[in-house]
Amino acid sequence: MEIKYCMTVNDKNKYENIHSILKNELQISNRLLTKLIEQNCIMLNNCIVDTRNSFDINDILTVRFDYPEDNANVVSTKMDLHIIYEDEWFLIVNKPAGVAIHPSILHYADSLSNGIKFYFDSIGLQKKIRPVNRLDFNTSRISYFRKMCLYTRNI
Repeated sequence: MEIKYCMTVNDKNKYENIHSILKNELQISNRLLTKLIEQNCIMLNNCIVDTRNSFDINDILTVRFDYPEDNANVVSTKMDLHIIYEDEWFLIVNKPAGVAIHPSILHYADSLSNGIKFYFDSIGLQKKIRPVNRLDFNTSRISYFRKMCLYTRNI
């Protein structure tokens, strides 16, 4: 799970360093950028790089998103999930009416996020549970979950 970006002539004229490419061109948030730097997930030509460094034309910037994340704040609960679509980045499930999206005082272990946590554990994915949309308790609809945190702003 990675993004590769080839530096161009336009980039050289427009951006002064790798950090500015990540922020402006790839729109990576400060919070995510800090995590990526701490986890050594940013590479230039297959070498870990300081994002304050400059770059040359045709350099390849690689950003890896395969670092583990703590999701221990959600209780893992086995439940039947109706998975509609799944890839490296997203999990889309059909949320039945009467099921909460997030754990709460009233739904500590029986929310959709608890079922997603159980599913993530079963496939060995150590990622936070990130619902993209919020649905009311009594609403049944398709619900989206991000497996990777590329953009941290709301969609």
